Amino acid sequence: MFDQIHRSKLLFWSLEILIVATLIWVCTKIDFLFSPIATFFNTIFMPILLAGVLFYLLNPVVKLIQKIKIGKYHISRTWAVALIFLIFFAVLAGGIVWLIPRLIQQVSTLVNNVPNIIKIIQNGLTDINDKLSSYKWLQNVDFSKYGAQIEKNLASYAQKFMNGLTSSVGTVVGMITSVTVVAVTVPVMLFYMLKDGHKLIPRIKKMLPSKRADETVDLLNKMSHTLSRYIGGQMIEILFVGTFTSIGFSLVGEKYALLLGIFAGMCNIIPYVGPYIGVLPALIVAIESGLTQVILVLVVTIVVQQVDGNFIYPNVIGRTLNIHPLTIIIILLVAGNIAGLFGMILGVPLYAVVKTIIEFIYNLVQLQHEQRTKSQSEQPK
Repeated sequence: MFDQIHRSKLLFWSLEILIVATLIWVCTKIDFLFSPIATFFNTIFMPILLAGVLFYLLNPVVKLIQKIKIGKYHISRTWAVALIFLIFFAVLAGGIVWLIPRLIQQVSTLVNNVPNIIKIIQNGLTDINDKLSSYKWLQNVDFSKYGAQIEKNLASYAQKFMNGLTSSVGTVVGMITSVTVVAVTVPVMLFYMLKDGHKLIPRIKKMLPSKRADETVDLLNKMSHTLSRYIGGQMIEILFVGTFTSIGFSLVGEKYALLLGIFAGMCNIIPYVGPYIGVLPALIVAIESGLTQVILVLVVTIVVQQVDGNFIYPNVIGRTLNIHPLTIIIILLVAGNIAGLFGMILGVPLYAVVKTIIEFIYNLVQLQHEQRTKSQSEQPK
């Protein structure tokens, strides 16, 4: 019976699907057993994610410092990691001292100015409605209804925004606790990742059968290289776009230039869609100053994005991912629908890792098939 099932592909895969569906159904009925595990992973997910990102950013710098020769001796990895930590925390402390007060000031001013911006947008919509209604061929169209709906939506969004700020005061303690836990655990995780991370792959190799050890190590190195290039490239892009957008906004007299520039840089981590999301708040703020300011904001954004797209991205990331733009858009849509903003951020690198694994396995199978075919052809008939 089992031989018959195994020989019939239809019966075999039908049975496999049925078993998987049964397991999923059983798991949904005993979810209370998995809830502690889910809580555990939710707790450690963010610290591990942040520590992993920082590891891929700082590990090349650690390797570079290790190559520095002082007399006859090279700097050990532990001392290189310690030096990186001192520099990293010094830069972080300086950034916090200089950046945070300015951001808080600009956020406070922007929140207080939101009603005025909404009023200006509403007046602009009213003027547009009056001008369009003056055309005879448009007199039968009720623009006032659409204008009123837009104004109602803007007022509703503003009210929700203000309510969110008010209600979030009650969760400040919980947020501070979470941030404190992450701030304490991430440096500890990062230290040991940088100090002992290079030992992980050799230890994995010792645990594997000798027949597949080299291939597995090669795959792990390719995955690590892909993640390192992507994360490092994205951080360089964020810094470039955030810095030069802030400078450009300041030069054209845009309000809240630092805040809007940092927001545009952070949004740039989302491929293709990010730049459009990043420029939207700047355009809304620019409306308050008139059409000329809107045009200047667009010019700054276009110039920065063109430089980034034509010079920064090809050189720092290049063709490491080798993913078609349409595929990236589909990934963003699906991952964003499944996991929101985190899905949009993590979807592309996760897809790149899975793609690397599949391509590696496919090439390995093809190579084994060619070797098998060659050996059979060389056998004497």
